[in-house]
This record gives sequence, C-alpha cells and structure tokens, in this order.
Amino acid sequence: MPHPSSSPSSPPQPLRLARVLLPFGLLLLVSLLVLHGRPPGARSGADPAALFLSLSPGANASIAADLRALTAGPHLAGTPGAAGVAAHVHARFRAAGLRTLTREYAPLLSYRAHASLALLAADRSLLARLSTDEPADPGRRVVRPYHAYAPSGAAVAEAVFVNLGREEDLAALDRLGVSLRGRVAVAIRGGGYRGGVVARAAGKGAVAVLIAGHADGGVERGAVLLGGPGDPLTPGWAAADGAERLGFDHEAVRRRFPTIPSMPVSADTAAAIVRSLGGPALPPEWRAGLGLGLGLEGHAGGVGPGPTLVNFTYQEDRKMATIKDIFAIIKGYQEPDRYVILGNHRDAWTYGAVDPNSGTAALLDVACRLGIMLRSGWTPRRTIILSSWDAEEFGMIGSTEWVEENLGDLQSKAVAYLNVDCAVQGMGLFAGSTPQLDKLLIDVTRQVKDPDVEGKTVHDTWSTMNGGINIERLARTDSDFAPFLHHAGIPCVDLYYGKEFPGYHTALDSYNWMEKHGDPLFLRHLAITEIWGLLALRLADDLVLPFDYQTYASQLQEHTNVLADMVNNSQSVSIINGFINDLSSAATEVQKEAKELKLLDIHDGHDLMRRRLLNDRLMLAERSFLHAEGLQGRTWYKHLLYSPPEDYESELSFFPGIADAISRSGKQSAKQRQAVVRQELWRVTMAIQRAANVLRGEFGAHNKPINFRGEFGAHNKPINFSVSVAP
Repeated sequence: MPHPSSSPSSPPQPLRLARVLLPFGLLLLVSLLVLHGRPPGARSGADPAALFLSLSPGANASIAADLRALTAGPHLAGTPGAAGVAAHVHARFRAAGLRTLTREYAPLLSYRAHASLALLAADRSLLARLSTDEPADPGRRVVRPYHAYAPSGAAVAEAVFVNLGREEDLAALDRLGVSLRGRVAVAIRGGGYRGGVVARAAGKGAVAVLIAGHADGGVERGAVLLGGPGDPLTPGWAAADGAERLGFDHEAVRRRFPTIPSMPVSADTAAAIVRSLGGPALPPEWRAGLGLGLGLEGHAGGVGPGPTLVNFTYQEDRKMATIKDIFAIIKGYQEPDRYVILGNHRDAWTYGAVDPNSGTAALLDVACRLGIMLRSGWTPRRTIILSSWDAEEFGMIGSTEWVEENLGDLQSKAVAYLNVDCAVQGMGLFAGSTPQLDKLLIDVTRQVKDPDVEGKTVHDTWSTMNGGINIERLARTDSDFAPFLHHAGIPCVDLYYGKEFPGYHTALDSYNWMEKHGDPLFLRHLAITEIWGLLALRLADDLVLPFDYQTYASQLQEHTNVLADMVNNSQSVSIINGFINDLSSAATEVQKEAKELKLLDIHDGHDLMRRRLLNDRLMLAERSFLHAEGLQGRTWYKHLLYSPPEDYESELSFFPGIADAISRSGKQSAKQRQAVVRQELWRVTMAIQRAANVLRGEFGAHNKPINFRGEFGAHNKPINFSVSVAP
C-alpha cells in the first residue's frame, strides 16, 4: 500500500532518492578516477619538492634530538644495546604514520672473548704487560677493541714494524733483508682495508698482526672478513631461520676468514713495541708516519726483528645472533611495483654519532616529512621504501641478506638505491653514484642551501671544492650499497659530508664530538636530508625516470682510455670504444623518446604504457652489466663494471674482471696473460652491448660478426682480441 502522503502517479521515495543521488555518485566516481590519474603532488596542490623543502625550518633541532637518543649508549649488532636503537627507529617510523615491516636474520657474528699482550726480553722474561684497551674509553663503556672474525690464536715471536702494511711497505722490508715469516707484524692504520693488511702479512708468513690506533687515544675496531659482504655461512642466500648453512671446513667459508689472529691496539701500546725494536734502520719515509700515528717524532730506531718478543693471545667468540632490518613503506599510487629504496644502517661499533647514526637521524627526518606530505594529500607515483639495516659493521650483513632473499623481486622492480651511512663527518659534500644518476644528483644540489656558506647552494660550493665536482664510482665494499649494485645491478647513490673522520670506529664517535666539532648547528645534517629526500622524490614522481646514459657512455670512454694506458697493446682495448659509441647512440635515442613522452597526455592509457615500457628499459639497463656466473673466483660479485677488484691496492677502480686478470698475471706465461685479459675484455664488451640493446628495447643481432670498418681489419672478419700485459 502506498504511503498516505504519496500520490499514485509519483514514483516511490527510494527511487526518487536514487535519481537524485545517482548523478552525484557518478560525479564522485569520475572525480576519483580523474584524481587517481593526476600526477603526484596535484592532490595536495603543491610541488612535492617544494613541499618537502618547506618542512626544513626547525628540522635541524629534531635531527639533533634523534641523534642524541640514538647515541645514548653503545649498540653493536647482536648485543643488548642494539634493541633500544631498533625500538627508537621503529617507533619514529610509526609516529610518522608510515606502514612498517621488520625482517630478522640469524647470521654468524664475531666478538672478543679474551685478549692479552706482553713485551718480553729475548730470554722470555717479562718486560711489560701491554694494554689491549682503548685510552679514549677509560670506563670501558663500549665494546673493547677487536677485529671481528679474527681467528683465535697465540704467538710468542719477534715483532717487525711494517709501516702501513701495504705491498710497497712489504717490498721495502724485502729490500732491507727483513722477513715476516714466524713474526708479529705491527702496522699503523692507513694501509687500506684492515682485512687486506692482515692478508698481506699472512701471505708473507706472519703469525699475527697488530694495527695501531691514533695518538688521540682512539682505537679503531672493525671486521677483517675477506671475499665480500654478507653472512659467511650463507653466501648467495639469506641467513634466515632454517636456512642451509655451510660448514667451517667448506672452501667457500674458509677463504672468507683470515688465517692468523689480529687485533687493533692503542698508539701507546704499539709505540712501546716499536721503541724496543732493533734491526735495520727505519726507512726515512716511514718516520713521519711514526710521528703522526704513534707520537714517536724523531724516532730513528729499527724495523726489527727483535730483539724483544711479543706475547700475544686472542680468543674469539663466534655465535649465531639475531639481527633485525626495519622498513617503512609508502605505496605508490600508479606504479606500486616500482621501488625507490633509501637505506642507512643503525648498528655501531661504539656510540655511532658519525658512523652511522648521523645518517639514521637524517633518515628519520625524511620519514617524518614524507608522513606529513602523505597527510596533506600527496602520494608518490612509485613506491618508496625506507630501510634501517642491522649488522653492517660485520660486513653489510643486514642489507646483503635482504637483497639475497628478495633478489628476483628487486632485480625486476627496484628503480634505485640511495645510501647514506656517515651522513656528517666534516665539511664539504662527497658523493658516489652509478653514472646515469650523476646529472640528477647535480641538479638536486642546486635546490639545497649550503650549510656552511651563506647565500650559496650546495652545488655552488661543491663545484668549487677540490677543483670541481667529482662523483666517485662505487667500486668499494664498505657500505650498504654494495649488495644492491655489485650483486643485484641496481643503480645507486652514496652521500656524505666530510672526507674522513679521525674518530672512526672509536669511542670518540660520540654526540659530544658531533655537537662540538662535526656539525654544531646540525645544518649539514639538514643538507644531506634535503638532498636525499629530493633525490627520492624525483625518482618516485618523475613521469620518465631521470636517468642519463649519455653520462654513463662518457664515463666508460674515460675508463677505457685509462685502461689503454695501462696495457701495452691499446688497440685491443680500444675495441670497446665501438660498443661505447653504440651505447651513446642508444642513450641519445632514449633522450628523444623521453622528451616526446613527457609532452603526451598523462591520462591516456596508451601513453601510460609507452612511458612504463621506456622506464623499464631505463631501469633494467644497469642489470645488463651483471654476469650470471660472477667474477672469476669471486662469484658473488656480478657487476662487470663496478664490483671491487680482488687486489685491495689495484690501480683500477672499474672493470674488476680485467683488474683481477692483470693482478694475477705475474704468475702466468705471456700466452696465459693474453688469454685471461682477452676473455675479460670480451665480457665487458658484451655487457656494454647488452645495455645498448636494453635501452633500445631490441634483441641483439647475435648472428652477425662484431667488426669496425677501417680500424680493426676487413668488415667481414671477426675481431682478433690480443693484449700484452707487462708481467
């Protein structure tokens, strides 16, 4: 029965209501669809970069507060102190309103159980007990000095002073007729990676190594693991619960560990040993280092051996420990399966005000700003992942295990990895990157105020520092970009202020040092935060990824020129030039295509797909430089251009396979040397060709001979790779 107030000719009230609401519903639906298709930033009505920078006032104070909290106590991975710092990072991510995830692993970590050191007379009577503690830490608040993964061992032997422990230093001892066999090597820190110093001494027959700290009382801790990053028992796969683990007698494990014990000691302890040495006189060029490193100005004694003896005992405590990576995730609205990853590790040898928590505090400020931007209506086009790694100080373990566990996903979806470790350790911006990100990095620094010079941008001061902008190539394994670039082939950036920090890995790395010396106003922290955040926003929001492969081609040309000067037959090396030219041509074609696609309708489905395909080519070109089987004898390292060389003192910081072939060539015949270098040249050449093909989105013409008309012989003859390397 109709309602008494309704007319028989009127439609029922629910139907009339539907007629009224339907147009509004359709309008709302269309509005949502249009809004969903708008570029990022349009939802909030502001440019994302401008919005990010607008949040800078007062941020230096919040960064300082975070750093104070993070450095309240020591927090070495796997120790009780690590839990509080992890909880702080997790809480700050959540306070920013971001979705968080954690992932735990159980790698093998290494700690000091016991150490003793004494100086004996030739008849083995005690002359002095020597301290194994750090003068800068009289209260023993932080972990006592040690080398992670140094094996247990004991020695009573003569000592030999080896200066910095480099190959040239050991060669100088050979010229003096001094042997290391059966002796304890005493070195001053500064000879490159400490694990390399130990390995070189072991190769000469030393039974132990002591590496001196600085005259300021600091003693530098650190790992001496060899052969790359990650858990030594799970090379190539994640150290998850229940994962297969190799035994200590497995060859892949044994070669990761040093064969002799080692330990960092104070400058005072090392000086007591050096003062007691006889033997041939110190080379004149070594004496300045004794003054700076050990406070032995004017000392003109001998290098040893003896006549005194060193009694050294070290006991290692190896154990599986739980570590935790923490993530904050901002899902992209249009390309949620494309990842822009920011990362910093939070574990520290001591208090970590510089290494790494200056970077942690900056990461937390980035998280806070992105959270505010999300609440204002902004959403990134692509997904942004903020990562807090654990156990980096033991060999980039937290980041490496995560990359190994998610390798397939990352290789198909990761746009770039942006790393900040020691954000602030002094004055001046220093940066490293894969070359396609150089231009973006330089552009971003034009938007950031210089923290030290009023009225200037970071770009202004960077371009005048040390003769101009110099962007390092990341062929080193000392921070968390290593697994992303060297193993997974993901474009990377690494940022920091200040060339070096004298208190590195010592008890001097404290909030007090940062507040008084490193960055009193925390404006350098602010600058790193802004550069880091703006890089992420460009990579997450630009319609076309801001990658420049012309720069990559130019850099490869420079590498080839350097390599040609190092070998006797530059013609064979210069064959790479043709492939570099092809890469340059492909990069030019991509730039034209990108310019065209930026002008097309951002809502049109076909245009969206074209941009997506172009971006995929730009993203995946870096993977072309990987070799599935890895480097010869070092299979974890896959990148043929920028993995680190095997020889820690190699003159080449690129083309690691070629560098390895050259460094190993001294034990080979001329024919063998030519063969191995020729093979590595070929692998690099093919990688460059793959990259050009990926940029074009084409299959390579693999059935055609690879020739260069007029320069390398007849067009239809295959190229003859030959190279002569000096033994």
